[in-house]
Amino acid sequence: MNDAELFQAYRKDVYYLCYYLLHHAADAEDVCQETFIRALRADRSEVKRLKPWLLRIAANLCSSHGARRKTGTWKEWASFLLQPRQSHESADESVLRKEGERDLERWLSRLPVKLRSVLTLRYVNELSLPEIAECLDIPLGTVKSRMNKGMQLLRRQLNNDQQEPWKGEKCLE
Repeated sequence: MNDAELFQAYRKDVYYLCYYLLHHAADAEDVCQETFIRALRADRSEVKRLKPWLLRIAANLCSSHGARRKTGTWKEWASFLLQPRQSHESADESVLRKEGERDLERWLSRLPVKLRSVLTLRYVNELSLPEIAECLDIPLGTVKSRMNKGMQLLRRQLNNDQQEPWKGEKCLE
């Protein structure tokens, strides 16, 4: 696979991972770009599966970036996705999808980074559990326990969100 094909094949996956982990579009773009610079300079002859390898580079760069930014403040929140997905969906479906994406972003942002990265790799980047373990360089059992803990916390958040009254709901009683 040549450099252009590598970039075209995996650019969205790398960007989405960076965005979910960093929660800032400009930072995600920077880290995504740095990921491909490092990948294109590296010797890929020994790499058997490119996607987990690239996502591991991206996750490591995000972790380094997050550690550097931890003492500072976040610049500004960006939209869920920099580029809207192109599809032929109705306006209703589009609104529902965007609301769901915003909810998912909000719920994931409340999770610890270790749990968030595992859930993002699984449900956004659609990696298998062994691929996630390889990507993050952690044991498969750790991936499973983080998935379990993350899902428990997401369920709790969902239950809490459903119990809160909607704005103006009390006026209808």
